[in-house]
Order: sequence, then structure tokens, then C-alpha cells
Amino acid sequence: MDSSEDKLLTELRVKDFGIIEETNWRLGRGLNVITGETGAGKSLVIDAVEALLAGRVDEESIRYGASEAYLEGVFTLPSGKNSPQLGELLTEKGLKTDEETLVINCEFRRQGRSIFRVNRQAVPKGLLHQIGRLLIDIHGQSEHLSLLNEEYHLDFLDAYAHTLDLRHSFGDKATKLHQTEQELKALAEREKELARQEEFLRFQVDEIREAKLHEGEEEELENERNILASSEKLKAMSYEAYQFLRGGDSPNSSSSVLDSLSEATRLMKNLMDIDSTLKRQISFLEETSLGLDEVARDIHSYSEQLEYDPARLEEIESRLELIRGLKRKYGHTIAEILGYLEKAEGELEGISHSSERRAQLEATGNCLKEEMGHMASELSKARSQAANKLMAKVKEELQDLNMPQVEFKVSITQSKTQEGIPFPDGEYYAFNKEGADTVEFMASTNPGEPLRPLAKIASTGEISRFMLALKGALSEVDDIPVLIFDEIDIGVGGRSGEIIGKKLWALARNRQVICVTHLPQIATFANAHFSVHKETAGTRTLSTLEAIEGESRVREIATMLAGPQYTDTSINNACELIQKAETWKQAHHKGN
Repeated sequence: MDSSEDKLLTELRVKDFGIIEETNWRLGRGLNVITGETGAGKSLVIDAVEALLAGRVDEESIRYGASEAYLEGVFTLPSGKNSPQLGELLTEKGLKTDEETLVINCEFRRQGRSIFRVNRQAVPKGLLHQIGRLLIDIHGQSEHLSLLNEEYHLDFLDAYAHTLDLRHSFGDKATKLHQTEQELKALAEREKELARQEEFLRFQVDEIREAKLHEGEEEELENERNILASSEKLKAMSYEAYQFLRGGDSPNSSSSVLDSLSEATRLMKNLMDIDSTLKRQISFLEETSLGLDEVARDIHSYSEQLEYDPARLEEIESRLELIRGLKRKYGHTIAEILGYLEKAEGELEGISHSSERRAQLEATGNCLKEEMGHMASELSKARSQAANKLMAKVKEELQDLNMPQVEFKVSITQSKTQEGIPFPDGEYYAFNKEGADTVEFMASTNPGEPLRPLAKIASTGEISRFMLALKGALSEVDDIPVLIFDEIDIGVGGRSGEIIGKKLWALARNRQVICVTHLPQIATFANAHFSVHKETAGTRTLSTLEAIEGESRVREIATMLAGPQYTDTSINNACELIQKAETWKQAHHKGN
């Protein structure tokens, strides 16, 4: 991959930071080298980048006499070239733009709060730090280095082992297992409460069921009660009505309605013998007579059936009192009571299903653990194989860098626990979303010293060169676009410097590399060369940064070889070094 297609830091603007009054540094692609005399402020440029991405400066770093320091970095992020993690983070936080540029700026104030912005939007320091870690690794005295952070080691190893897809699948299973276990936990916590609730609901359901209510029953009972309570009165009144219609049995009884109607019908029939138009009226009288006769029989039957029944009346009163008691508990009407019964029965059914749900969840959890055990075992094997290859590759890189005494190891450990997931070997191991492995990069820089975490390597130069070896081994899978190496040449001679220069240039083929160096053998491999100078203006000391090429660059290399009082021989040696590096780069470029 050509570095011109990758993400890079295109511009760094610094104002009132340390002894930098103001500078606008336009970086090149590939390998950017910064050189200059000791104390001129070379590392100050790196400090500015770190402050920009970490959102943190000491008050002493704000230039004397200034109220604030301003830092701004402009990054080019070509479409389709962004790391998924960076793209997802920017999208999630609403910082993604349609442009291929990411702008980060910080205003560090002596008084008041500092302000951090990403693409013109204010962001908290924590988010700025997150974004910075995905853009730049600084190898030197800085803590802004992913390889020193154990949290990143597993990511690097999985990328190297091409196991990220398997790891993500495992993570999905782990999420499902967590959700299953949370539901099981919630069910367990509810068990006692559910038992009490079930007992109470069972009582209520039984009470309503035993009543055997039906809608309209209360109205029916109240009507029957009213009839029974007034049965004697109703009997007397109905008998009197019957008498009025039918007449009494005694000879002295007055004529009844039916008798009068029969006499009227007879007389009307006599009239019809003379006037036939009265036929309709006679038919009506006859029909009425028949209807009244039927009504009289019904009233007589009703009167005969009426009987005062105190036992039945007491039974009705008891039933109505039961209904009133149920209404006080479960609703204002029988319909509402029956609705409450249906709801309570549904809740009971749900409670009875909770045990079934628990059994189902337990089975699901066991099945997930079984699957995860196989996946985690597969991950562990793939990681172990990749770790061996990575260690061999780093060893080759260290040999090239003349650091054969340095040992590197990828530590992969697991923790046994009965609460974990079962491996095919029958053992149970603790796990997280990444699997069952804890991965850490370890190193020993001197013979006889024990392996220690990378962050424990004390020497700045050693760790920078070691990181160069590790970055070289991981170059194909490491998607952090900008690497900065500060003081990588401490304790290194010219021959090793040339090897480091070659390594840096090769590393910069598919990313942007920035290197601060004192060695001309490294500087000659630069794609873009910058010189830092310290100047005095009045009573103030200023640091300036300028791009150099052609004769200016030759003189800078000569100064690095022989000091400020360089000679023609130094110039010739500088030209020779530059030409040698260019020849190697061209040959290496064609070879690739």
C-alpha cells in the first residue's frame, strides 16, 4: 500500500506552547524526520502533538507572558481508509462529516477551563483521548502508546491471527449468555415473592370460582326476593283482579267484566241482524272476550302458585350478601368480578410458567456455555499459534536492529473456575467478551533479567527501538495511521542508525511516521526533512521549524556528521549518505 493513500496528519498549528511562539507545520507523507541542535525544541513538537491528543498540559508549557496555548491538528481520512473503530466512534458521537478531514483543536488557558473541539464541536477530554489513541502512537517518553497498554495487546494479536471474526462471534454469544443469566437472576430474586403472590391469587380465584356467578344474577335474585317478601299481598291483589274479571262463585256476586262483555257481544249480534256493517265490532268484542278469559286464567294460576317461603327468602338474602362481599373486593358489578377472575387466572398461569421459563433459560445458558467453550478453545489455539509466529517475527526484527539480547514473549494465560465455560478438555475457564485468554506482551532488554510488561522497560531508546521491531512485525494489521518515534537513536551508532532508518522508511510505506533523531544515517531516509532552530529575539528565545531540501538538507546532514564547523569533506560525506539512502529506497521500492 502506498502511504499517499493512507490517513495522515497533514498540518500541525502551534501557538504559545513552550518556546514556540507560532508555527504552522505542514507534514509530508511517508517518513517525516525532525533534526536540530540539542535544546532547540525538537521534542517540543512531539510534546505538542501529545498535548493535542491527550488534552492535557502543564501550566509551565504555556509560553511565558501568554494567557493560553493553542494547538490544532488537521488529519486527512480518505474515504474507505478509516479504521472501523475510529469511524464507529466518530459516528456514534456525531462527529462524522462528509469531508475527508478531521480537525482537532485545543485551547489551554491559564485561567478558566480549557476547550477541546473535534470538527468544530466541543468534546470532553475523555473523548478527545479516545480519538487520539486511534490516530497516533507516540514512542518515546510518552504514555500515549497503544503497545504499552495491555488492553490493546489482545486486539493486536487477534488482528495478527485473523481471529477477529471468531472473537466477535464469541462476544455475541457472551452477550446472549449475560442476558440469559440476568433473566435467571431476576427470576430467582422473584421466586419468594411469586410464591406469596401465587398463594394469594389462588385464594382469590378459588373464592370467585366457588361462587359460580353469572351476569344478571343479582338483578334476578333481587326481583325474586321482592316477590317472596310480598307474596301474601300479591296473592290477595291477584285474586281480587281475578274476581273482577271472572266474578265470584256465590249467587250474590256482582257481574264480572267477562259477563258484561258476553252480554254486550250478544246485543251486538242482534244489532248485526239488522245492520251487517257492525260485523267488525262484534269480531273485536269476541277476540277481547277470549283474551280476557286467558288473562283471567293466568292471574288465577299466578295467584295459586304464590306461596310465602321463608327458607328460600333466607337463601336469597345469603346469596345477595355473598355477591355484595365479592363486589367489595373485586369490582362494582358481577361483570367486573368475572373480569378480575380472568385476569387473576392469567397471572396464575404466568407464575406457573415461570418455572418452565427458568428451566428453559437454564438449558439455553448451558447450551451457550458449551458452544462458547468450543469457540474459546479454538480462539486460544489460534492465538497461541499466532503468538509463536509473532515472537519469531519480532526476533528477526530485533536481530536486524542489533538487539539480539532482547527477549519478547506473548503471554497467554487462562484462569480456571467452576463458574466459567467448559473447554473440550473438561476444564472450566473464566471468560469475558474476548474469550478465555488474558494476553500481555512481555520483554526483557538485558540478559538474565526476567520478562516484564512492556510498560516496565525503562530506557527510552530501548523501548523506542523495541517498539519499532514490534511495529514492523505487526505492520500489516496495525491500523493506527501515525507513528511518532522520539529519541529512538539513544545509544545507537551509525551502522545501527542506518538499519533503523531503513526500518522506519519501510514502516512508513503504509502509514505516516514522524521521527526525531540526532543520527544522519536515519535522517537520510526521510521523505520529508524538517529542521528545528532556536533563535533569540530581544529577550525571548524562540523555536522555529522549517522544511529543508536540496543544499539546505545537505548542510543539515553535514552538521549532524561534523558539527557546525563542517568541511567540504563533511559535505561530500553528507551527499554520499543521502545518495546511498536514495539508491536503497529506489531499489527497495522496485523490489516491493
